[in-house]
Amino acid sequence: MAALALGALGVVFGDIGTSPLYAVQAVFAVQGRHAVHVNQPEVYGVISLVFWSITMIVSVKYVSFIMRADNGG
Repeated sequence: MAALALGALGVVFGDIGTSPLYAVQAVFAVQGRHAVHVNQPEVYGVISLVFWSITMIVSVKYVSFIMRADNGG
């Protein structure tokens, strides 16, 4: 049971950690028609969006899920 729990944590937090890297790469891709230009304000904006989306996912989704857990299930 402990191994399954550890594996589940790896999937959840591994996905949270790697998905933003692929999102940042896709945002600054040159091939896209609506590619974001690489300058300081736009890089800060993209990094801010990634940071706040991770914060909202962790704080709202997982905390609200955990707060509903009780001893009955």
